[in-house]
Amino acid sequence: MTGSLLLCIALAYFVAAYFGYGGYLKRIFKVDPNRPTPAKTQYDGIDFVPTPPIVLFGHHFASIAGPGPIVGPIMAAYFGWLPALMWILVGCVFVGAFHDFAALVISVRNKGHSISFVMEKMMGFSGRQLFVGFCFACLILVVAVFTNMIAGMFVKVPAVATASLAFIAMAPVFAYCTNKLGFRLKSASFIFIPLVFLAVPFGSALPLDLQTLFGLDAHGAQMTWTAVLAVYILCASVLPVQWLLQPRDYMNSFLLYGTLALGFVSILAYSPEINMDAFKGFEAVTADGNMSSLFPTLFIFIACGACSGFHALVASGTTSKQMRSEKDMLPVGYGAMLVEGILGVMALVAVMAMAPEQFQELGKNPVLAFSTGISNFCSVLGLDVKYSMVFLSLAISAFMMTSLDTATRLGRFLVQELFLPRAVQDASENEQAQAKMGIVRHVLTNKYWASLFFVAISIFMALSGEAAALWPIFGASNQLMAGLTFLVITLWLLSKQVNWMVAFIPMLFMMVMSLWGIFQIISQQWGHNVVLVSTGILLSVMSILMVLLGATIITHHLKAHFSGKNASGEVD
Repeated sequence: MTGSLLLCIALAYFVAAYFGYGGYLKRIFKVDPNRPTPAKTQYDGIDFVPTPPIVLFGHHFASIAGPGPIVGPIMAAYFGWLPALMWILVGCVFVGAFHDFAALVISVRNKGHSISFVMEKMMGFSGRQLFVGFCFACLILVVAVFTNMIAGMFVKVPAVATASLAFIAMAPVFAYCTNKLGFRLKSASFIFIPLVFLAVPFGSALPLDLQTLFGLDAHGAQMTWTAVLAVYILCASVLPVQWLLQPRDYMNSFLLYGTLALGFVSILAYSPEINMDAFKGFEAVTADGNMSSLFPTLFIFIACGACSGFHALVASGTTSKQMRSEKDMLPVGYGAMLVEGILGVMALVAVMAMAPEQFQELGKNPVLAFSTGISNFCSVLGLDVKYSMVFLSLAISAFMMTSLDTATRLGRFLVQELFLPRAVQDASENEQAQAKMGIVRHVLTNKYWASLFFVAISIFMALSGEAAALWPIFGASNQLMAGLTFLVITLWLLSKQVNWMVAFIPMLFMMVMSLWGIFQIISQQWGHNVVLVSTGILLSVMSILMVLLGATIITHHLKAHFSGKNASGEVD
């Protein structure tokens, strides 16, 4: 079998899954295009904005993708390509895409509130606070680690900095043309999308090298870029979505589409042979040099390509507030994740064609491995290998920026929710609730102060270097977040008296794998890294408490069902 045949089979499988299992989920969740969405009923011009599906897909896809669908499969390929491929195919369709779609539907049906709001309805105030605190800690890690990674990349590859700043500068101009000057989306796209691609060679021609321009050393340059990124994400978290976040993600998504198209065409044209072993064993020395077990490492490494808890925060945090019609929920919520799966398979094909010795070395830098593999395939198209590699590297860095600014906005939402005394149903209740708050809660439910609070903690973590030490546990905590989101989905489906087992089974699987991964990290780092061990224990305790609380509620629902009563004790 060749890599091109494998990719075509995977593509056909994902298309069938979209119409097959996706259609089944539409029926379970009773998607109704005539039901008004929060973007219309709660329009505020800042967070709640009805958005054309192609723009919203771009925002959602660019926000959830990042480098994850590329990095995870390549890291997992040390066990062989077959386990990684199986988890991408099965996990993406029945776990990850379902997880994203369900989180989006539930949020839309609850006035655009996050999953934590629904958790409060199902599990009470304590359940909500545990979940919000858990997500808050995870997002701090996301922002801190991504800030370090992007600032470091700006220093090492100044062309990336130039291209990224160009993308940011173009976003409000694009928004002004479409929102104020009356440009149609298609007309504005014909002008600005080519400029997005031209930013890549522009960055290569005029790299923004702070070390050369201002005589800084590498550390000083990284600190400067960290400060610039802090200001950017602070602005991105409070500005109306249609002026920065939405247009930037929409334009950036075309870079990802370009990467997908380039990868797909080059793989078909090159038709690479598979040189990697299908299965190398249940244990392997991974990129970090440590001996790792297939279970649970495979399911921790491959997150975004198969299932990622961060996606639920995006779906219920920003995407649900921009959903124009429920008919767009399947292509945005379910379809975007399937495209991630295709990208994950491409990443696998890119390294499957490498000689084992080459992969062992390049696999330590997954982004470089992907860029090297695909750029080599591009040679049969007559494209310059070196330029193709630069384009792919710059495109991936742009995706990291979209994840960074979206994560910051989500962090702002979580800070506001964390300090609210209870779930608020409408504007009048919100005013009454805030009037009763103390000064600290009143300040931290304000979007500006909440953003400043979140960014300050994230940047402190980035500067302290602790985020790098916490990276190993981030993957496990991300999957644990997915398991907890499935707990909410299970309870919601159970309350609607529909097939809740479709969420319960993935919940059990994700909880077992993620807790197993965290316990493994705790045992490995015991006595070596206090921060890592204490963080692992804290996350484990919070998740176990939520699982126990959820088990109690599920038992209550089942008893009520078999006794002929609903969960409130009333006769149906």
